[in-house]
Amino acid sequence: MTILGMPLQDFALMAAGMIAAGAITGLLAGVFGVGGGAVIVPVLYEIFRVLGVSDDVRMPLTIGTSLAIIVPTSIASFRSHKARGQVDMSVLRVWAVPVVIGTILGALAARWVPSNVFKIVFIVVAGLSAIRLLSGFPFRLGSDFPKGILMRVYGFVTGVLSALMGIGGGQISSMFMTLYNRPIHQAISTSAGMGVLIAIPGAIGYAIAGYDKTGLPPFSIGYVSFLGILLLAPISVLTAPLGVKLAHAMSKRTLEVAFGLFLLTVSARFVVSMVTG
Repeated sequence: MTILGMPLQDFALMAAGMIAAGAITGLLAGVFGVGGGAVIVPVLYEIFRVLGVSDDVRMPLTIGTSLAIIVPTSIASFRSHKARGQVDMSVLRVWAVPVVIGTILGALAARWVPSNVFKIVFIVVAGLSAIRLLSGFPFRLGSDFPKGILMRVYGFVTGVLSALMGIGGGQISSMFMTLYNRPIHQAISTSAGMGVLIAIPGAIGYAIAGYDKTGLPPFSIGYVSFLGILLLAPISVLTAPLGVKLAHAMSKRTLEVAFGLFLLTVSARFVVSMVTG
């Protein structure tokens, strides 16, 4: 018996792997205020390889599907963080429009712009931020967020990079917030809302960008696979609130170290992906 052209045993193993990845994704979303793309992207990429998806569409399909999965996960995480009163809505209001614009442009440009350029930027910024968090050195760009256009530029950059890498943006927005003297718990809680702003327009953009592509697997709309969504999203939504509880149970220093290690891990994954192609 075969399912989607795969032996039943192989399909069952693939489904189990996706469900496990969904559980980890939800925990990461809750603990670190991220969408979980750092886990979803490599898992989906390998699964689409096993399914025989061609190299031409595999990476954008992976990223588009990752963003779609991040939508419900981020909503669950954001609601749990907001219920604890740690979300700074004023930051989200300022970032909302530039983040959405950056996300749409990043998603539509994904087929033309070399993603390695954006990976390098992320590796540098995330690496420096991780070193600062792990060392405890109080490096700051300022005592509070800048006023005017620079604040909106940060939002735009977060949207573009997140769309090109298939992440919810929490890694990037949390870095900006801590660099401007915001407490780590508030930075992570507020960044949970970024996933909602980024994932919805990002997923739509990838669906549009790939609408005329051939070689996509069954149950796909453009660069978004509904098979991936159905297997990963439900369990990630269930585990996100558990991650939120864990985050708020940690001390400030413990959470800083944990987030620093998380950023280093994500950066290392991007380095490996650049080296191995």
